[in-house]
Amino acid sequence: MRVSSGVAGFDDLVGGGLPAERLYVVCGPPGSGKTTFSAQFIAEGAAAGERCLFISMHESQDDLERDMAAYDFGFEGALDSGSVTFLDAFSSEGKRFFGMPGDRRDVNSVTNRISSFVESRDIDRVVIDSTMLLRYLLDDDDDTTMRFLSALKRTDATTYLISEMTDPTAYADEHFLAHGVVFFHNYMEDDGMRRGVQVVKMRGADVDTDIQDLRFTGDGLVVGDGRTVTN
Repeated sequence: MRVSSGVAGFDDLVGGGLPAERLYVVCGPPGSGKTTFSAQFIAEGAAAGERCLFISMHESQDDLERDMAAYDFGFEGALDSGSVTFLDAFSSEGKRFFGMPGDRRDVNSVTNRISSFVESRDIDRVVIDSTMLLRYLLDDDDDTTMRFLSALKRTDATTYLISEMTDPTAYADEHFLAHGVVFFHNYMEDDGMRRGVQVVKMRGADVDTDIQDLRFTGDGLVVGDGRTVTN
């Protein structure tokens, strides 16, 4: 089964949509489009009547709504629809859910809380923004990260894990464990800053791994000319 990313032109790069119920790492430098890409993924799910979870340690719900208000893909409506649970790790609700800042978390407790929440509420789409959340919640140990990500992979949700990454060759555990890796590029050309997106890895899909042009538009991110290729 495939699910749409909600980003015009992207699904064609991965054979018509993302293989469902898998873990994807969305990575790249600051300002490259990772959060907007993820917000479009959530808005697309809510529009299809799916249950969604957005876990953030970077922005409150109000801040993210304001950031996405410039686009017409309906993120605010998705949050208001009742289909999306937004969990700010530093809010009062987030602290109750994950524990107080500075406490040493037990990996099994945190992992079980998130995976149980996803399974008990039949969550279809999850965004975790970002891998910094893992360092905040868990101890800095390779085995800890592997156990957490492995638990995410066993859920029935399609999950985006956002990773701040400036070097596309500096792979971490999450890149090897994930079913797919999408990298966002910022690069300079003669006419100024350009953006691109590249599907570095996608298990179970015939993918185009070339860097594709990426644009911010009033409808959100658009890959290439945004048109769907039909056979």
